[in-house]
Order: sequence, then structure tokens, then C-alpha cells
Amino acid sequence: MIGVGLMCGTSADSIDAACVRIEGAPPRLQWELLSFAELELDESLRREIFAAFRPETGTVDRLCQLNFTLGEAFAKAALKAVGKAGLLPDQVDFIGSHGQTVWHIPPDSGMGVPSTLQLGNPAVIAQRTGITVVSDFRSRDMAAGGQGAPLVPFVDVLLLTDPQKSRAVQNVGGIGNVTWLPAGGAGEAFGFDTGPGNMLLDRAAEVLTEGRLRCDLDGKLALAGTVRRDLVDKWMAEEPYFALRPPKSTGRELFGVQRCGQYLREMEAFSKEDVLATLTAFTARSIGESYRAYLPALPDEVLLCGGGARNPALRKLLAEELPASRVGVTEDAGLPGDSKEAVAFAVLAYETMHDRPGNLPAATGAAMPVVLGSITKA
Repeated sequence: MIGVGLMCGTSADSIDAACVRIEGAPPRLQWELLSFAELELDESLRREIFAAFRPETGTVDRLCQLNFTLGEAFAKAALKAVGKAGLLPDQVDFIGSHGQTVWHIPPDSGMGVPSTLQLGNPAVIAQRTGITVVSDFRSRDMAAGGQGAPLVPFVDVLLLTDPQKSRAVQNVGGIGNVTWLPAGGAGEAFGFDTGPGNMLLDRAAEVLTEGRLRCDLDGKLALAGTVRRDLVDKWMAEEPYFALRPPKSTGRELFGVQRCGQYLREMEAFSKEDVLATLTAFTARSIGESYRAYLPALPDEVLLCGGGARNPALRKLLAEELPASRVGVTEDAGLPGDSKEAVAFAVLAYETMHDRPGNLPAATGAAMPVVLGSITKA
């Protein structure tokens, strides 16, 4: 079968679209990346998404319209990947659309009824593309008592397990999440959200440069700064999330605009370089401490993916945090990091189309494996 996986992360700067040929069934899944495309979101749409992230501005009329507007954008991204693969829409069997998460309330968070909300209307995607759409992946796992996240560990087990080396597959998107892969599958794979990824760094760069930068490109500001380790220690000790045992998940509701504002106020006398260096070190420490506290052992190698994999400052600090582990990228194992999340949702949709479970209860905490998502026929 040929499918397209769609992903828009917490940075909301673009929609990733991967066109993938998939055959077989777990644990022996064959896959081939046919094309990868990115659809950059225009600034007005991005502003609407960020307004939806905040309770004080995410009004029901705004969410209603954004749901359909994002459906149009996801459809364009899917068609871009299909065209780049040299295919026509009627040659594609399905689209797996993660949607844009605007709010996520994990179980036992104290924030209310466990729930999650992703926007990007699947009916719009199906209508514009003529392709069947699988969407709303997280809800069924939460209905089964899970966190609804992370879902990608199920795919990491299939695509990135090594016969001889233990691996930690570390995604550094807006939020950081890890998948533990024991060597040769000799043990239980699991995963969880480690804490902040790029979210605090991107927001700080935008505030400190008065909107001129969306991120600390290539980690240049952080590399030029000095880390205030006393603050890193303080933040790690103050945040209860880090002491929670997996399975656990988090998001913008915890490490978003409000938290970044708090940290920036604590560093208002610092240079922007020192601010970014300190926040980058906080992200690296949160990952390192998560490994030491919750993995069965430190991994032989760490494979990075997501935007943070391209940040030399973060990679340097992670190598310092984990000196016994080789720190590389998922490209080293044959899976391009930029397309990894989109490929994952193509695989998850493929499983749904075959009526097979797509969650990993050891990662999400669900009571059982369940078939994920809802199918919208073309």
C-alpha cells in the first residue's frame, strides 16, 4: 500500500508530509520513503494556531474556523508529497493525519478530565485529495486509559531496533520524547515525554529578538553564551513533572508561553546569549536526568530527530550529559530525521487500515493495545 503521513508539531512552522510504500505486518514491516515535502505555514495562519494554544485567546469561533483552515493546509501538504513522488492521488491508498495539537490533558495531571484536541478536519482533507484519511490517533489510546502520547515508540520499535546495540531514540520537537529500544528486542521497549524540547528555546529567541528570529538558528546564540547551572538545577528541582514515573506526557500547557515568561523574568539581567545557553542546557539536562532516572540502563547510542537534532549547542550539551553514549541522528540508522514523525503516522495509519492496534501500552500506559484513529472515506 502507498500512504501519506502528515505531521505538524508544536512549533507550528510547517506541515511535514511523507509519501511511503508499506508492505507486510509487524514485526516484519517493509517500508520505502517515496518522497518528503514540507508546506510552510504563512504567518497569519501560524498566528491563529498560536492563539489557539492559549486559553485566553483560543475562543470557540477561532477553533471552529481553524479546524477547517488547517484541513485545507493538510490537504495541500499531502498533495505536494504525492506529486513529488510522481504519483496521482488515485494511486494513494490512505493519508494518516496527526493534526495540530492545541491542547492536551494527560491522566493524573490535575488539570481536569483526561483529553486531547487535534485540529485539521479530516473530511476537508478527504474531499480535497480524494484519498481516505485516518485521523484522531490519540483519542482511542486515552479512552483505554493511556496518555495518548507518545505514539511514535510503536513505530520506533519496528524501524529502529538494532540487533546488538541498545538505543534511545530522542525526538526533540517542541517537546522532547524518548523511545527505549533494548538490543535485539531482548526486553520491553517503552517511551515517554522527557520534558521541554525546542519550545522554550524558540519562544525565548522570538521574544529576545523582538520577533526577528523564530528560533536560535544553528544554536549560535547558545554557543556564544554561558550556562547558569544554578538556574538549571533550580528549575529541575522545582518542576514536579520530572519526578513523575513513566508513562507520562506533557506539552505546551506546561512548557509553553507562560513557563517561558517565568524563566525570562528570572533571567532579565542576562544577555540573550546567556539566556539561550541556559535554556538549552535545561532541555539537555531534562533529557539526561530522564535517562538516568527511568531507563533500565544508559543506551549504547542516542539517535536524535526533530528540529533539535540540527542544533549544535544542544547536541554538544547532550554529549556532555551522556558521555557513555554515542550521540548521533536517526539518519545513521537509515531514517531521515526530518521525515521521521510523518513516516510514523503513515505507518500508524497503515496499521489502522488493517484493523491492527497501533499503540504501545508500555509507552502510553493504556490498559491494552487498541486500534487507533477514525477513518474518513474518500
